[in-house]
Amino acid sequence: MTELTPLTQVIARAARVRTLIFLVTSLGAFMGSLDLSIVNVAFPALERSFSGDTTAALAWVITAYSIAYGSLLVIAGRTADRIGSRRVFNLGLSVFCLGSALCAAAPSVPFLIAGRVVQGSGAAAMLPASLSLLLAAYPHERRTQIVSLWGGIGALAVATGPSLGATLVTVGGWRWVFLVNLPVGVFAYFMGRRVLKESAVNPHHPAPDYLGVALVSGALASLVLAITQGPSWGWSSAAVIATLAASVLLGNLFLYRCRHHGEPVLDLTLFRARSFSVTNAATLLYAMGFFAMLLGNILFLTSVWHYQIIWAGLAVTPGPLVVAAVAGPAGRLAARVGFRPVLLAGTAIFTLGLLSFALRVGLHPEYLTCWLPATVLLGVGIGLTFPVLGASAVSSLQADRYAVGSAVNQTARQIGGAIGVAILVVILGTPRSALDALNNFHHLWYFSAAMAATAGVACLFLARGRQRIDDKVAAIGVVDTPVN
Repeated sequence: MTELTPLTQVIARAARVRTLIFLVTSLGAFMGSLDLSIVNVAFPALERSFSGDTTAALAWVITAYSIAYGSLLVIAGRTADRIGSRRVFNLGLSVFCLGSALCAAAPSVPFLIAGRVVQGSGAAAMLPASLSLLLAAYPHERRTQIVSLWGGIGALAVATGPSLGATLVTVGGWRWVFLVNLPVGVFAYFMGRRVLKESAVNPHHPAPDYLGVALVSGALASLVLAITQGPSWGWSSAAVIATLAASVLLGNLFLYRCRHHGEPVLDLTLFRARSFSVTNAATLLYAMGFFAMLLGNILFLTSVWHYQIIWAGLAVTPGPLVVAAVAGPAGRLAARVGFRPVLLAGTAIFTLGLLSFALRVGLHPEYLTCWLPATVLLGVGIGLTFPVLGASAVSSLQADRYAVGSAVNQTARQIGGAIGVAILVVILGTPRSALDALNNFHHLWYFSAAMAATAGVACLFLARGRQRIDDKVAAIGVVDTPVN
């Protein structure tokens, strides 16, 4: 056997360390992405476990995570630049695992919601810091490939979420969808302490606007509260009007802070680029329909067709698998023909799939002839849309603003998702019969279709023709693709 030279040994050791860094950072992406889809599958089990609580209250289990994640994402990246990505990653991982443990032990819905806020905060810190650490570990010529693989790990997590979540709920109950994070998180934390190196820090950099985070979180929470409680409080009641007024006031204070703070949560100058403004508006509208559909389909299968959770999870799995297959080619197609035609096609196909649900799905299960074809249409539409929205959002920005531009686009998606789930609660209501429930789900699918179609109309305002899509923009499209 030929002995390795000292130089070869150093190179081999460096390669092993980079592989371990990829493993640790990918585990962070895996957990954060898994938690998006796996909790949707557990929602029917939560309804049974907390039967005394309303659907409006339980919906906060999903929206609380989205609000915390979306509000903190941009500022977490800036905090990592200021105090170090390794420190922020380890902190985010610890907070995420703490939130998972709190959720798993939750004796009540308010306790569970609090745990989800902690989880979302940890994920917001963990994900941008993990990408920063990954980029620093690899040479420039390999970064696009590595980032695409990192994004693929997150896509794999979401694709396996429905079936994995359904299995965990069936075997051990809904608490296991949170407990599953703990061994993975502990392994990633201790391995990360061994292999992750601290990034360059700038302690003199201005502190991010943490008050701005509180303002935007309060504005979003007030809006979601007003929407979800409108039917029970009364849309013209003093409580709803006061809550909406609080949302407007806090929202305006947030915008004022963004205009005057040195390190704002939301850099309003980004919106001077038309493609950035249009794409983020389209993302918010599309996410409202997408996230409402995501939870709504699971609820329909378990409450109207009376599928067991394990079968409901398997029933929705073909959708994310189709998205995973379409997302990569969609980005390459957009590079050849431009963002506009691909997004128009994607939103149209997604709308068609939703209309197929609304027009064809009935009280009696028809999975192969009715549900599956519509699910495939949804998968194709999502695969053509979300990765291209992510790339389009940053395509007109300077390279040094890609990261913050991508974070803003993800924030728009989470805000849209929180609003969409709140509207789902209103649309589904409390049906008195199976036929009432079916009609409510039809209305939900029509709502989601309307949001998708409106997002398509917004995309008409994007520039025609091909746009320059470099490797970093393409990688952002891959990383930002939710596949369920």
